[in-house]
Amino acid sequence: MLQYLIILLDDTSTSFCHYENTKSERRLNPIETLKQGIRFGMMENLMIQFVYPDYDLPEGYEEAIESIDHSKIKPVEKSADVWVVKDICGIESDVPVVWRTNKHELMYHENDIIDALRNTPRLNIVLTDVDAFTDPDFDYYKVFLEKLSEKVEALYVEDKTPQLNLLTDRMMLSQMNNCGAGETSITLAPNGKFYVCPAFYYEDENDSIGDLEHELNIKNKQLYQLDHAPICRHCDAWQCKRCIWLNRKTTLEVNTPSHEQCVMAHLERNASRKLLNNIRKHGTFLPEQEEIKEIDYLDPFDKRDEWI
Repeated sequence: MLQYLIILLDDTSTSFCHYENTKSERRLNPIETLKQGIRFGMMENLMIQFVYPDYDLPEGYEEAIESIDHSKIKPVEKSADVWVVKDICGIESDVPVVWRTNKHELMYHENDIIDALRNTPRLNIVLTDVDAFTDPDFDYYKVFLEKLSEKVEALYVEDKTPQLNLLTDRMMLSQMNNCGAGETSITLAPNGKFYVCPAFYYEDENDSIGDLEHELNIKNKQLYQLDHAPICRHCDAWQCKRCIWLNRKTTLEVNTPSHEQCVMAHLERNASRKLLNNIRKHGTFLPEQEEIKEIDYLDPFDKRDEWI
């Protein structure tokens, strides 16, 4: 069931996920299209997320935006509900921060991540080159997560409550918490058409799922649901993004993640398991949460004969 509507305010709106926005020419979402999108969200009882470009909007836009409950996703700016940053060094924020980076940059910023966890309510790290990970990269990522986990544990000992998607989300979850594109969220682009998510729009404007003048038309929409994902529905890496766009890009199936996405998610899951066990040595922590079980695989595809 739809819960969220993402509205891109411009073709140059900031990316907040795995996809790259390579558009450099501004195309502002027309004010009437924006108002129609807001009306659609209101009629469907959807929470709206406005994704901003890096320039000030013309007169009238903010008034329209403030006419409905919403959240603002922006490049670093004080009035945002979520900041999207390219550089994590020295970040201090009262709102959640999304850091988009790559595998090479990530490994050099262990201490900056810890500083950010001290100075922000939440940090989401989004890797933009998941599909380029190799076996040596997985080894590095495992070691990186283990080292980071030790420092996050120290923060808990200091009576802090850091939130880092790569490590702490899985400890708090009791079911899948994926991106939901095509099932719980859709995107309205500046051309007045709907898309599964912003990535689908930026990759191919013809890949729409309807427009404001007609009903939504999500082909085979059941495939965006967890119960139609033959491997994911058995998996307990509940923090996994299960990115629909990456799925289609790497496996040609929206309901089947790639080997790279699965292995990374399970390395995070296992690091979360160790972190949770270590934190509990210092006192009672999440007593209502079940233990994260030990597993003997990193790619659930290896268990397909047991599950399918």
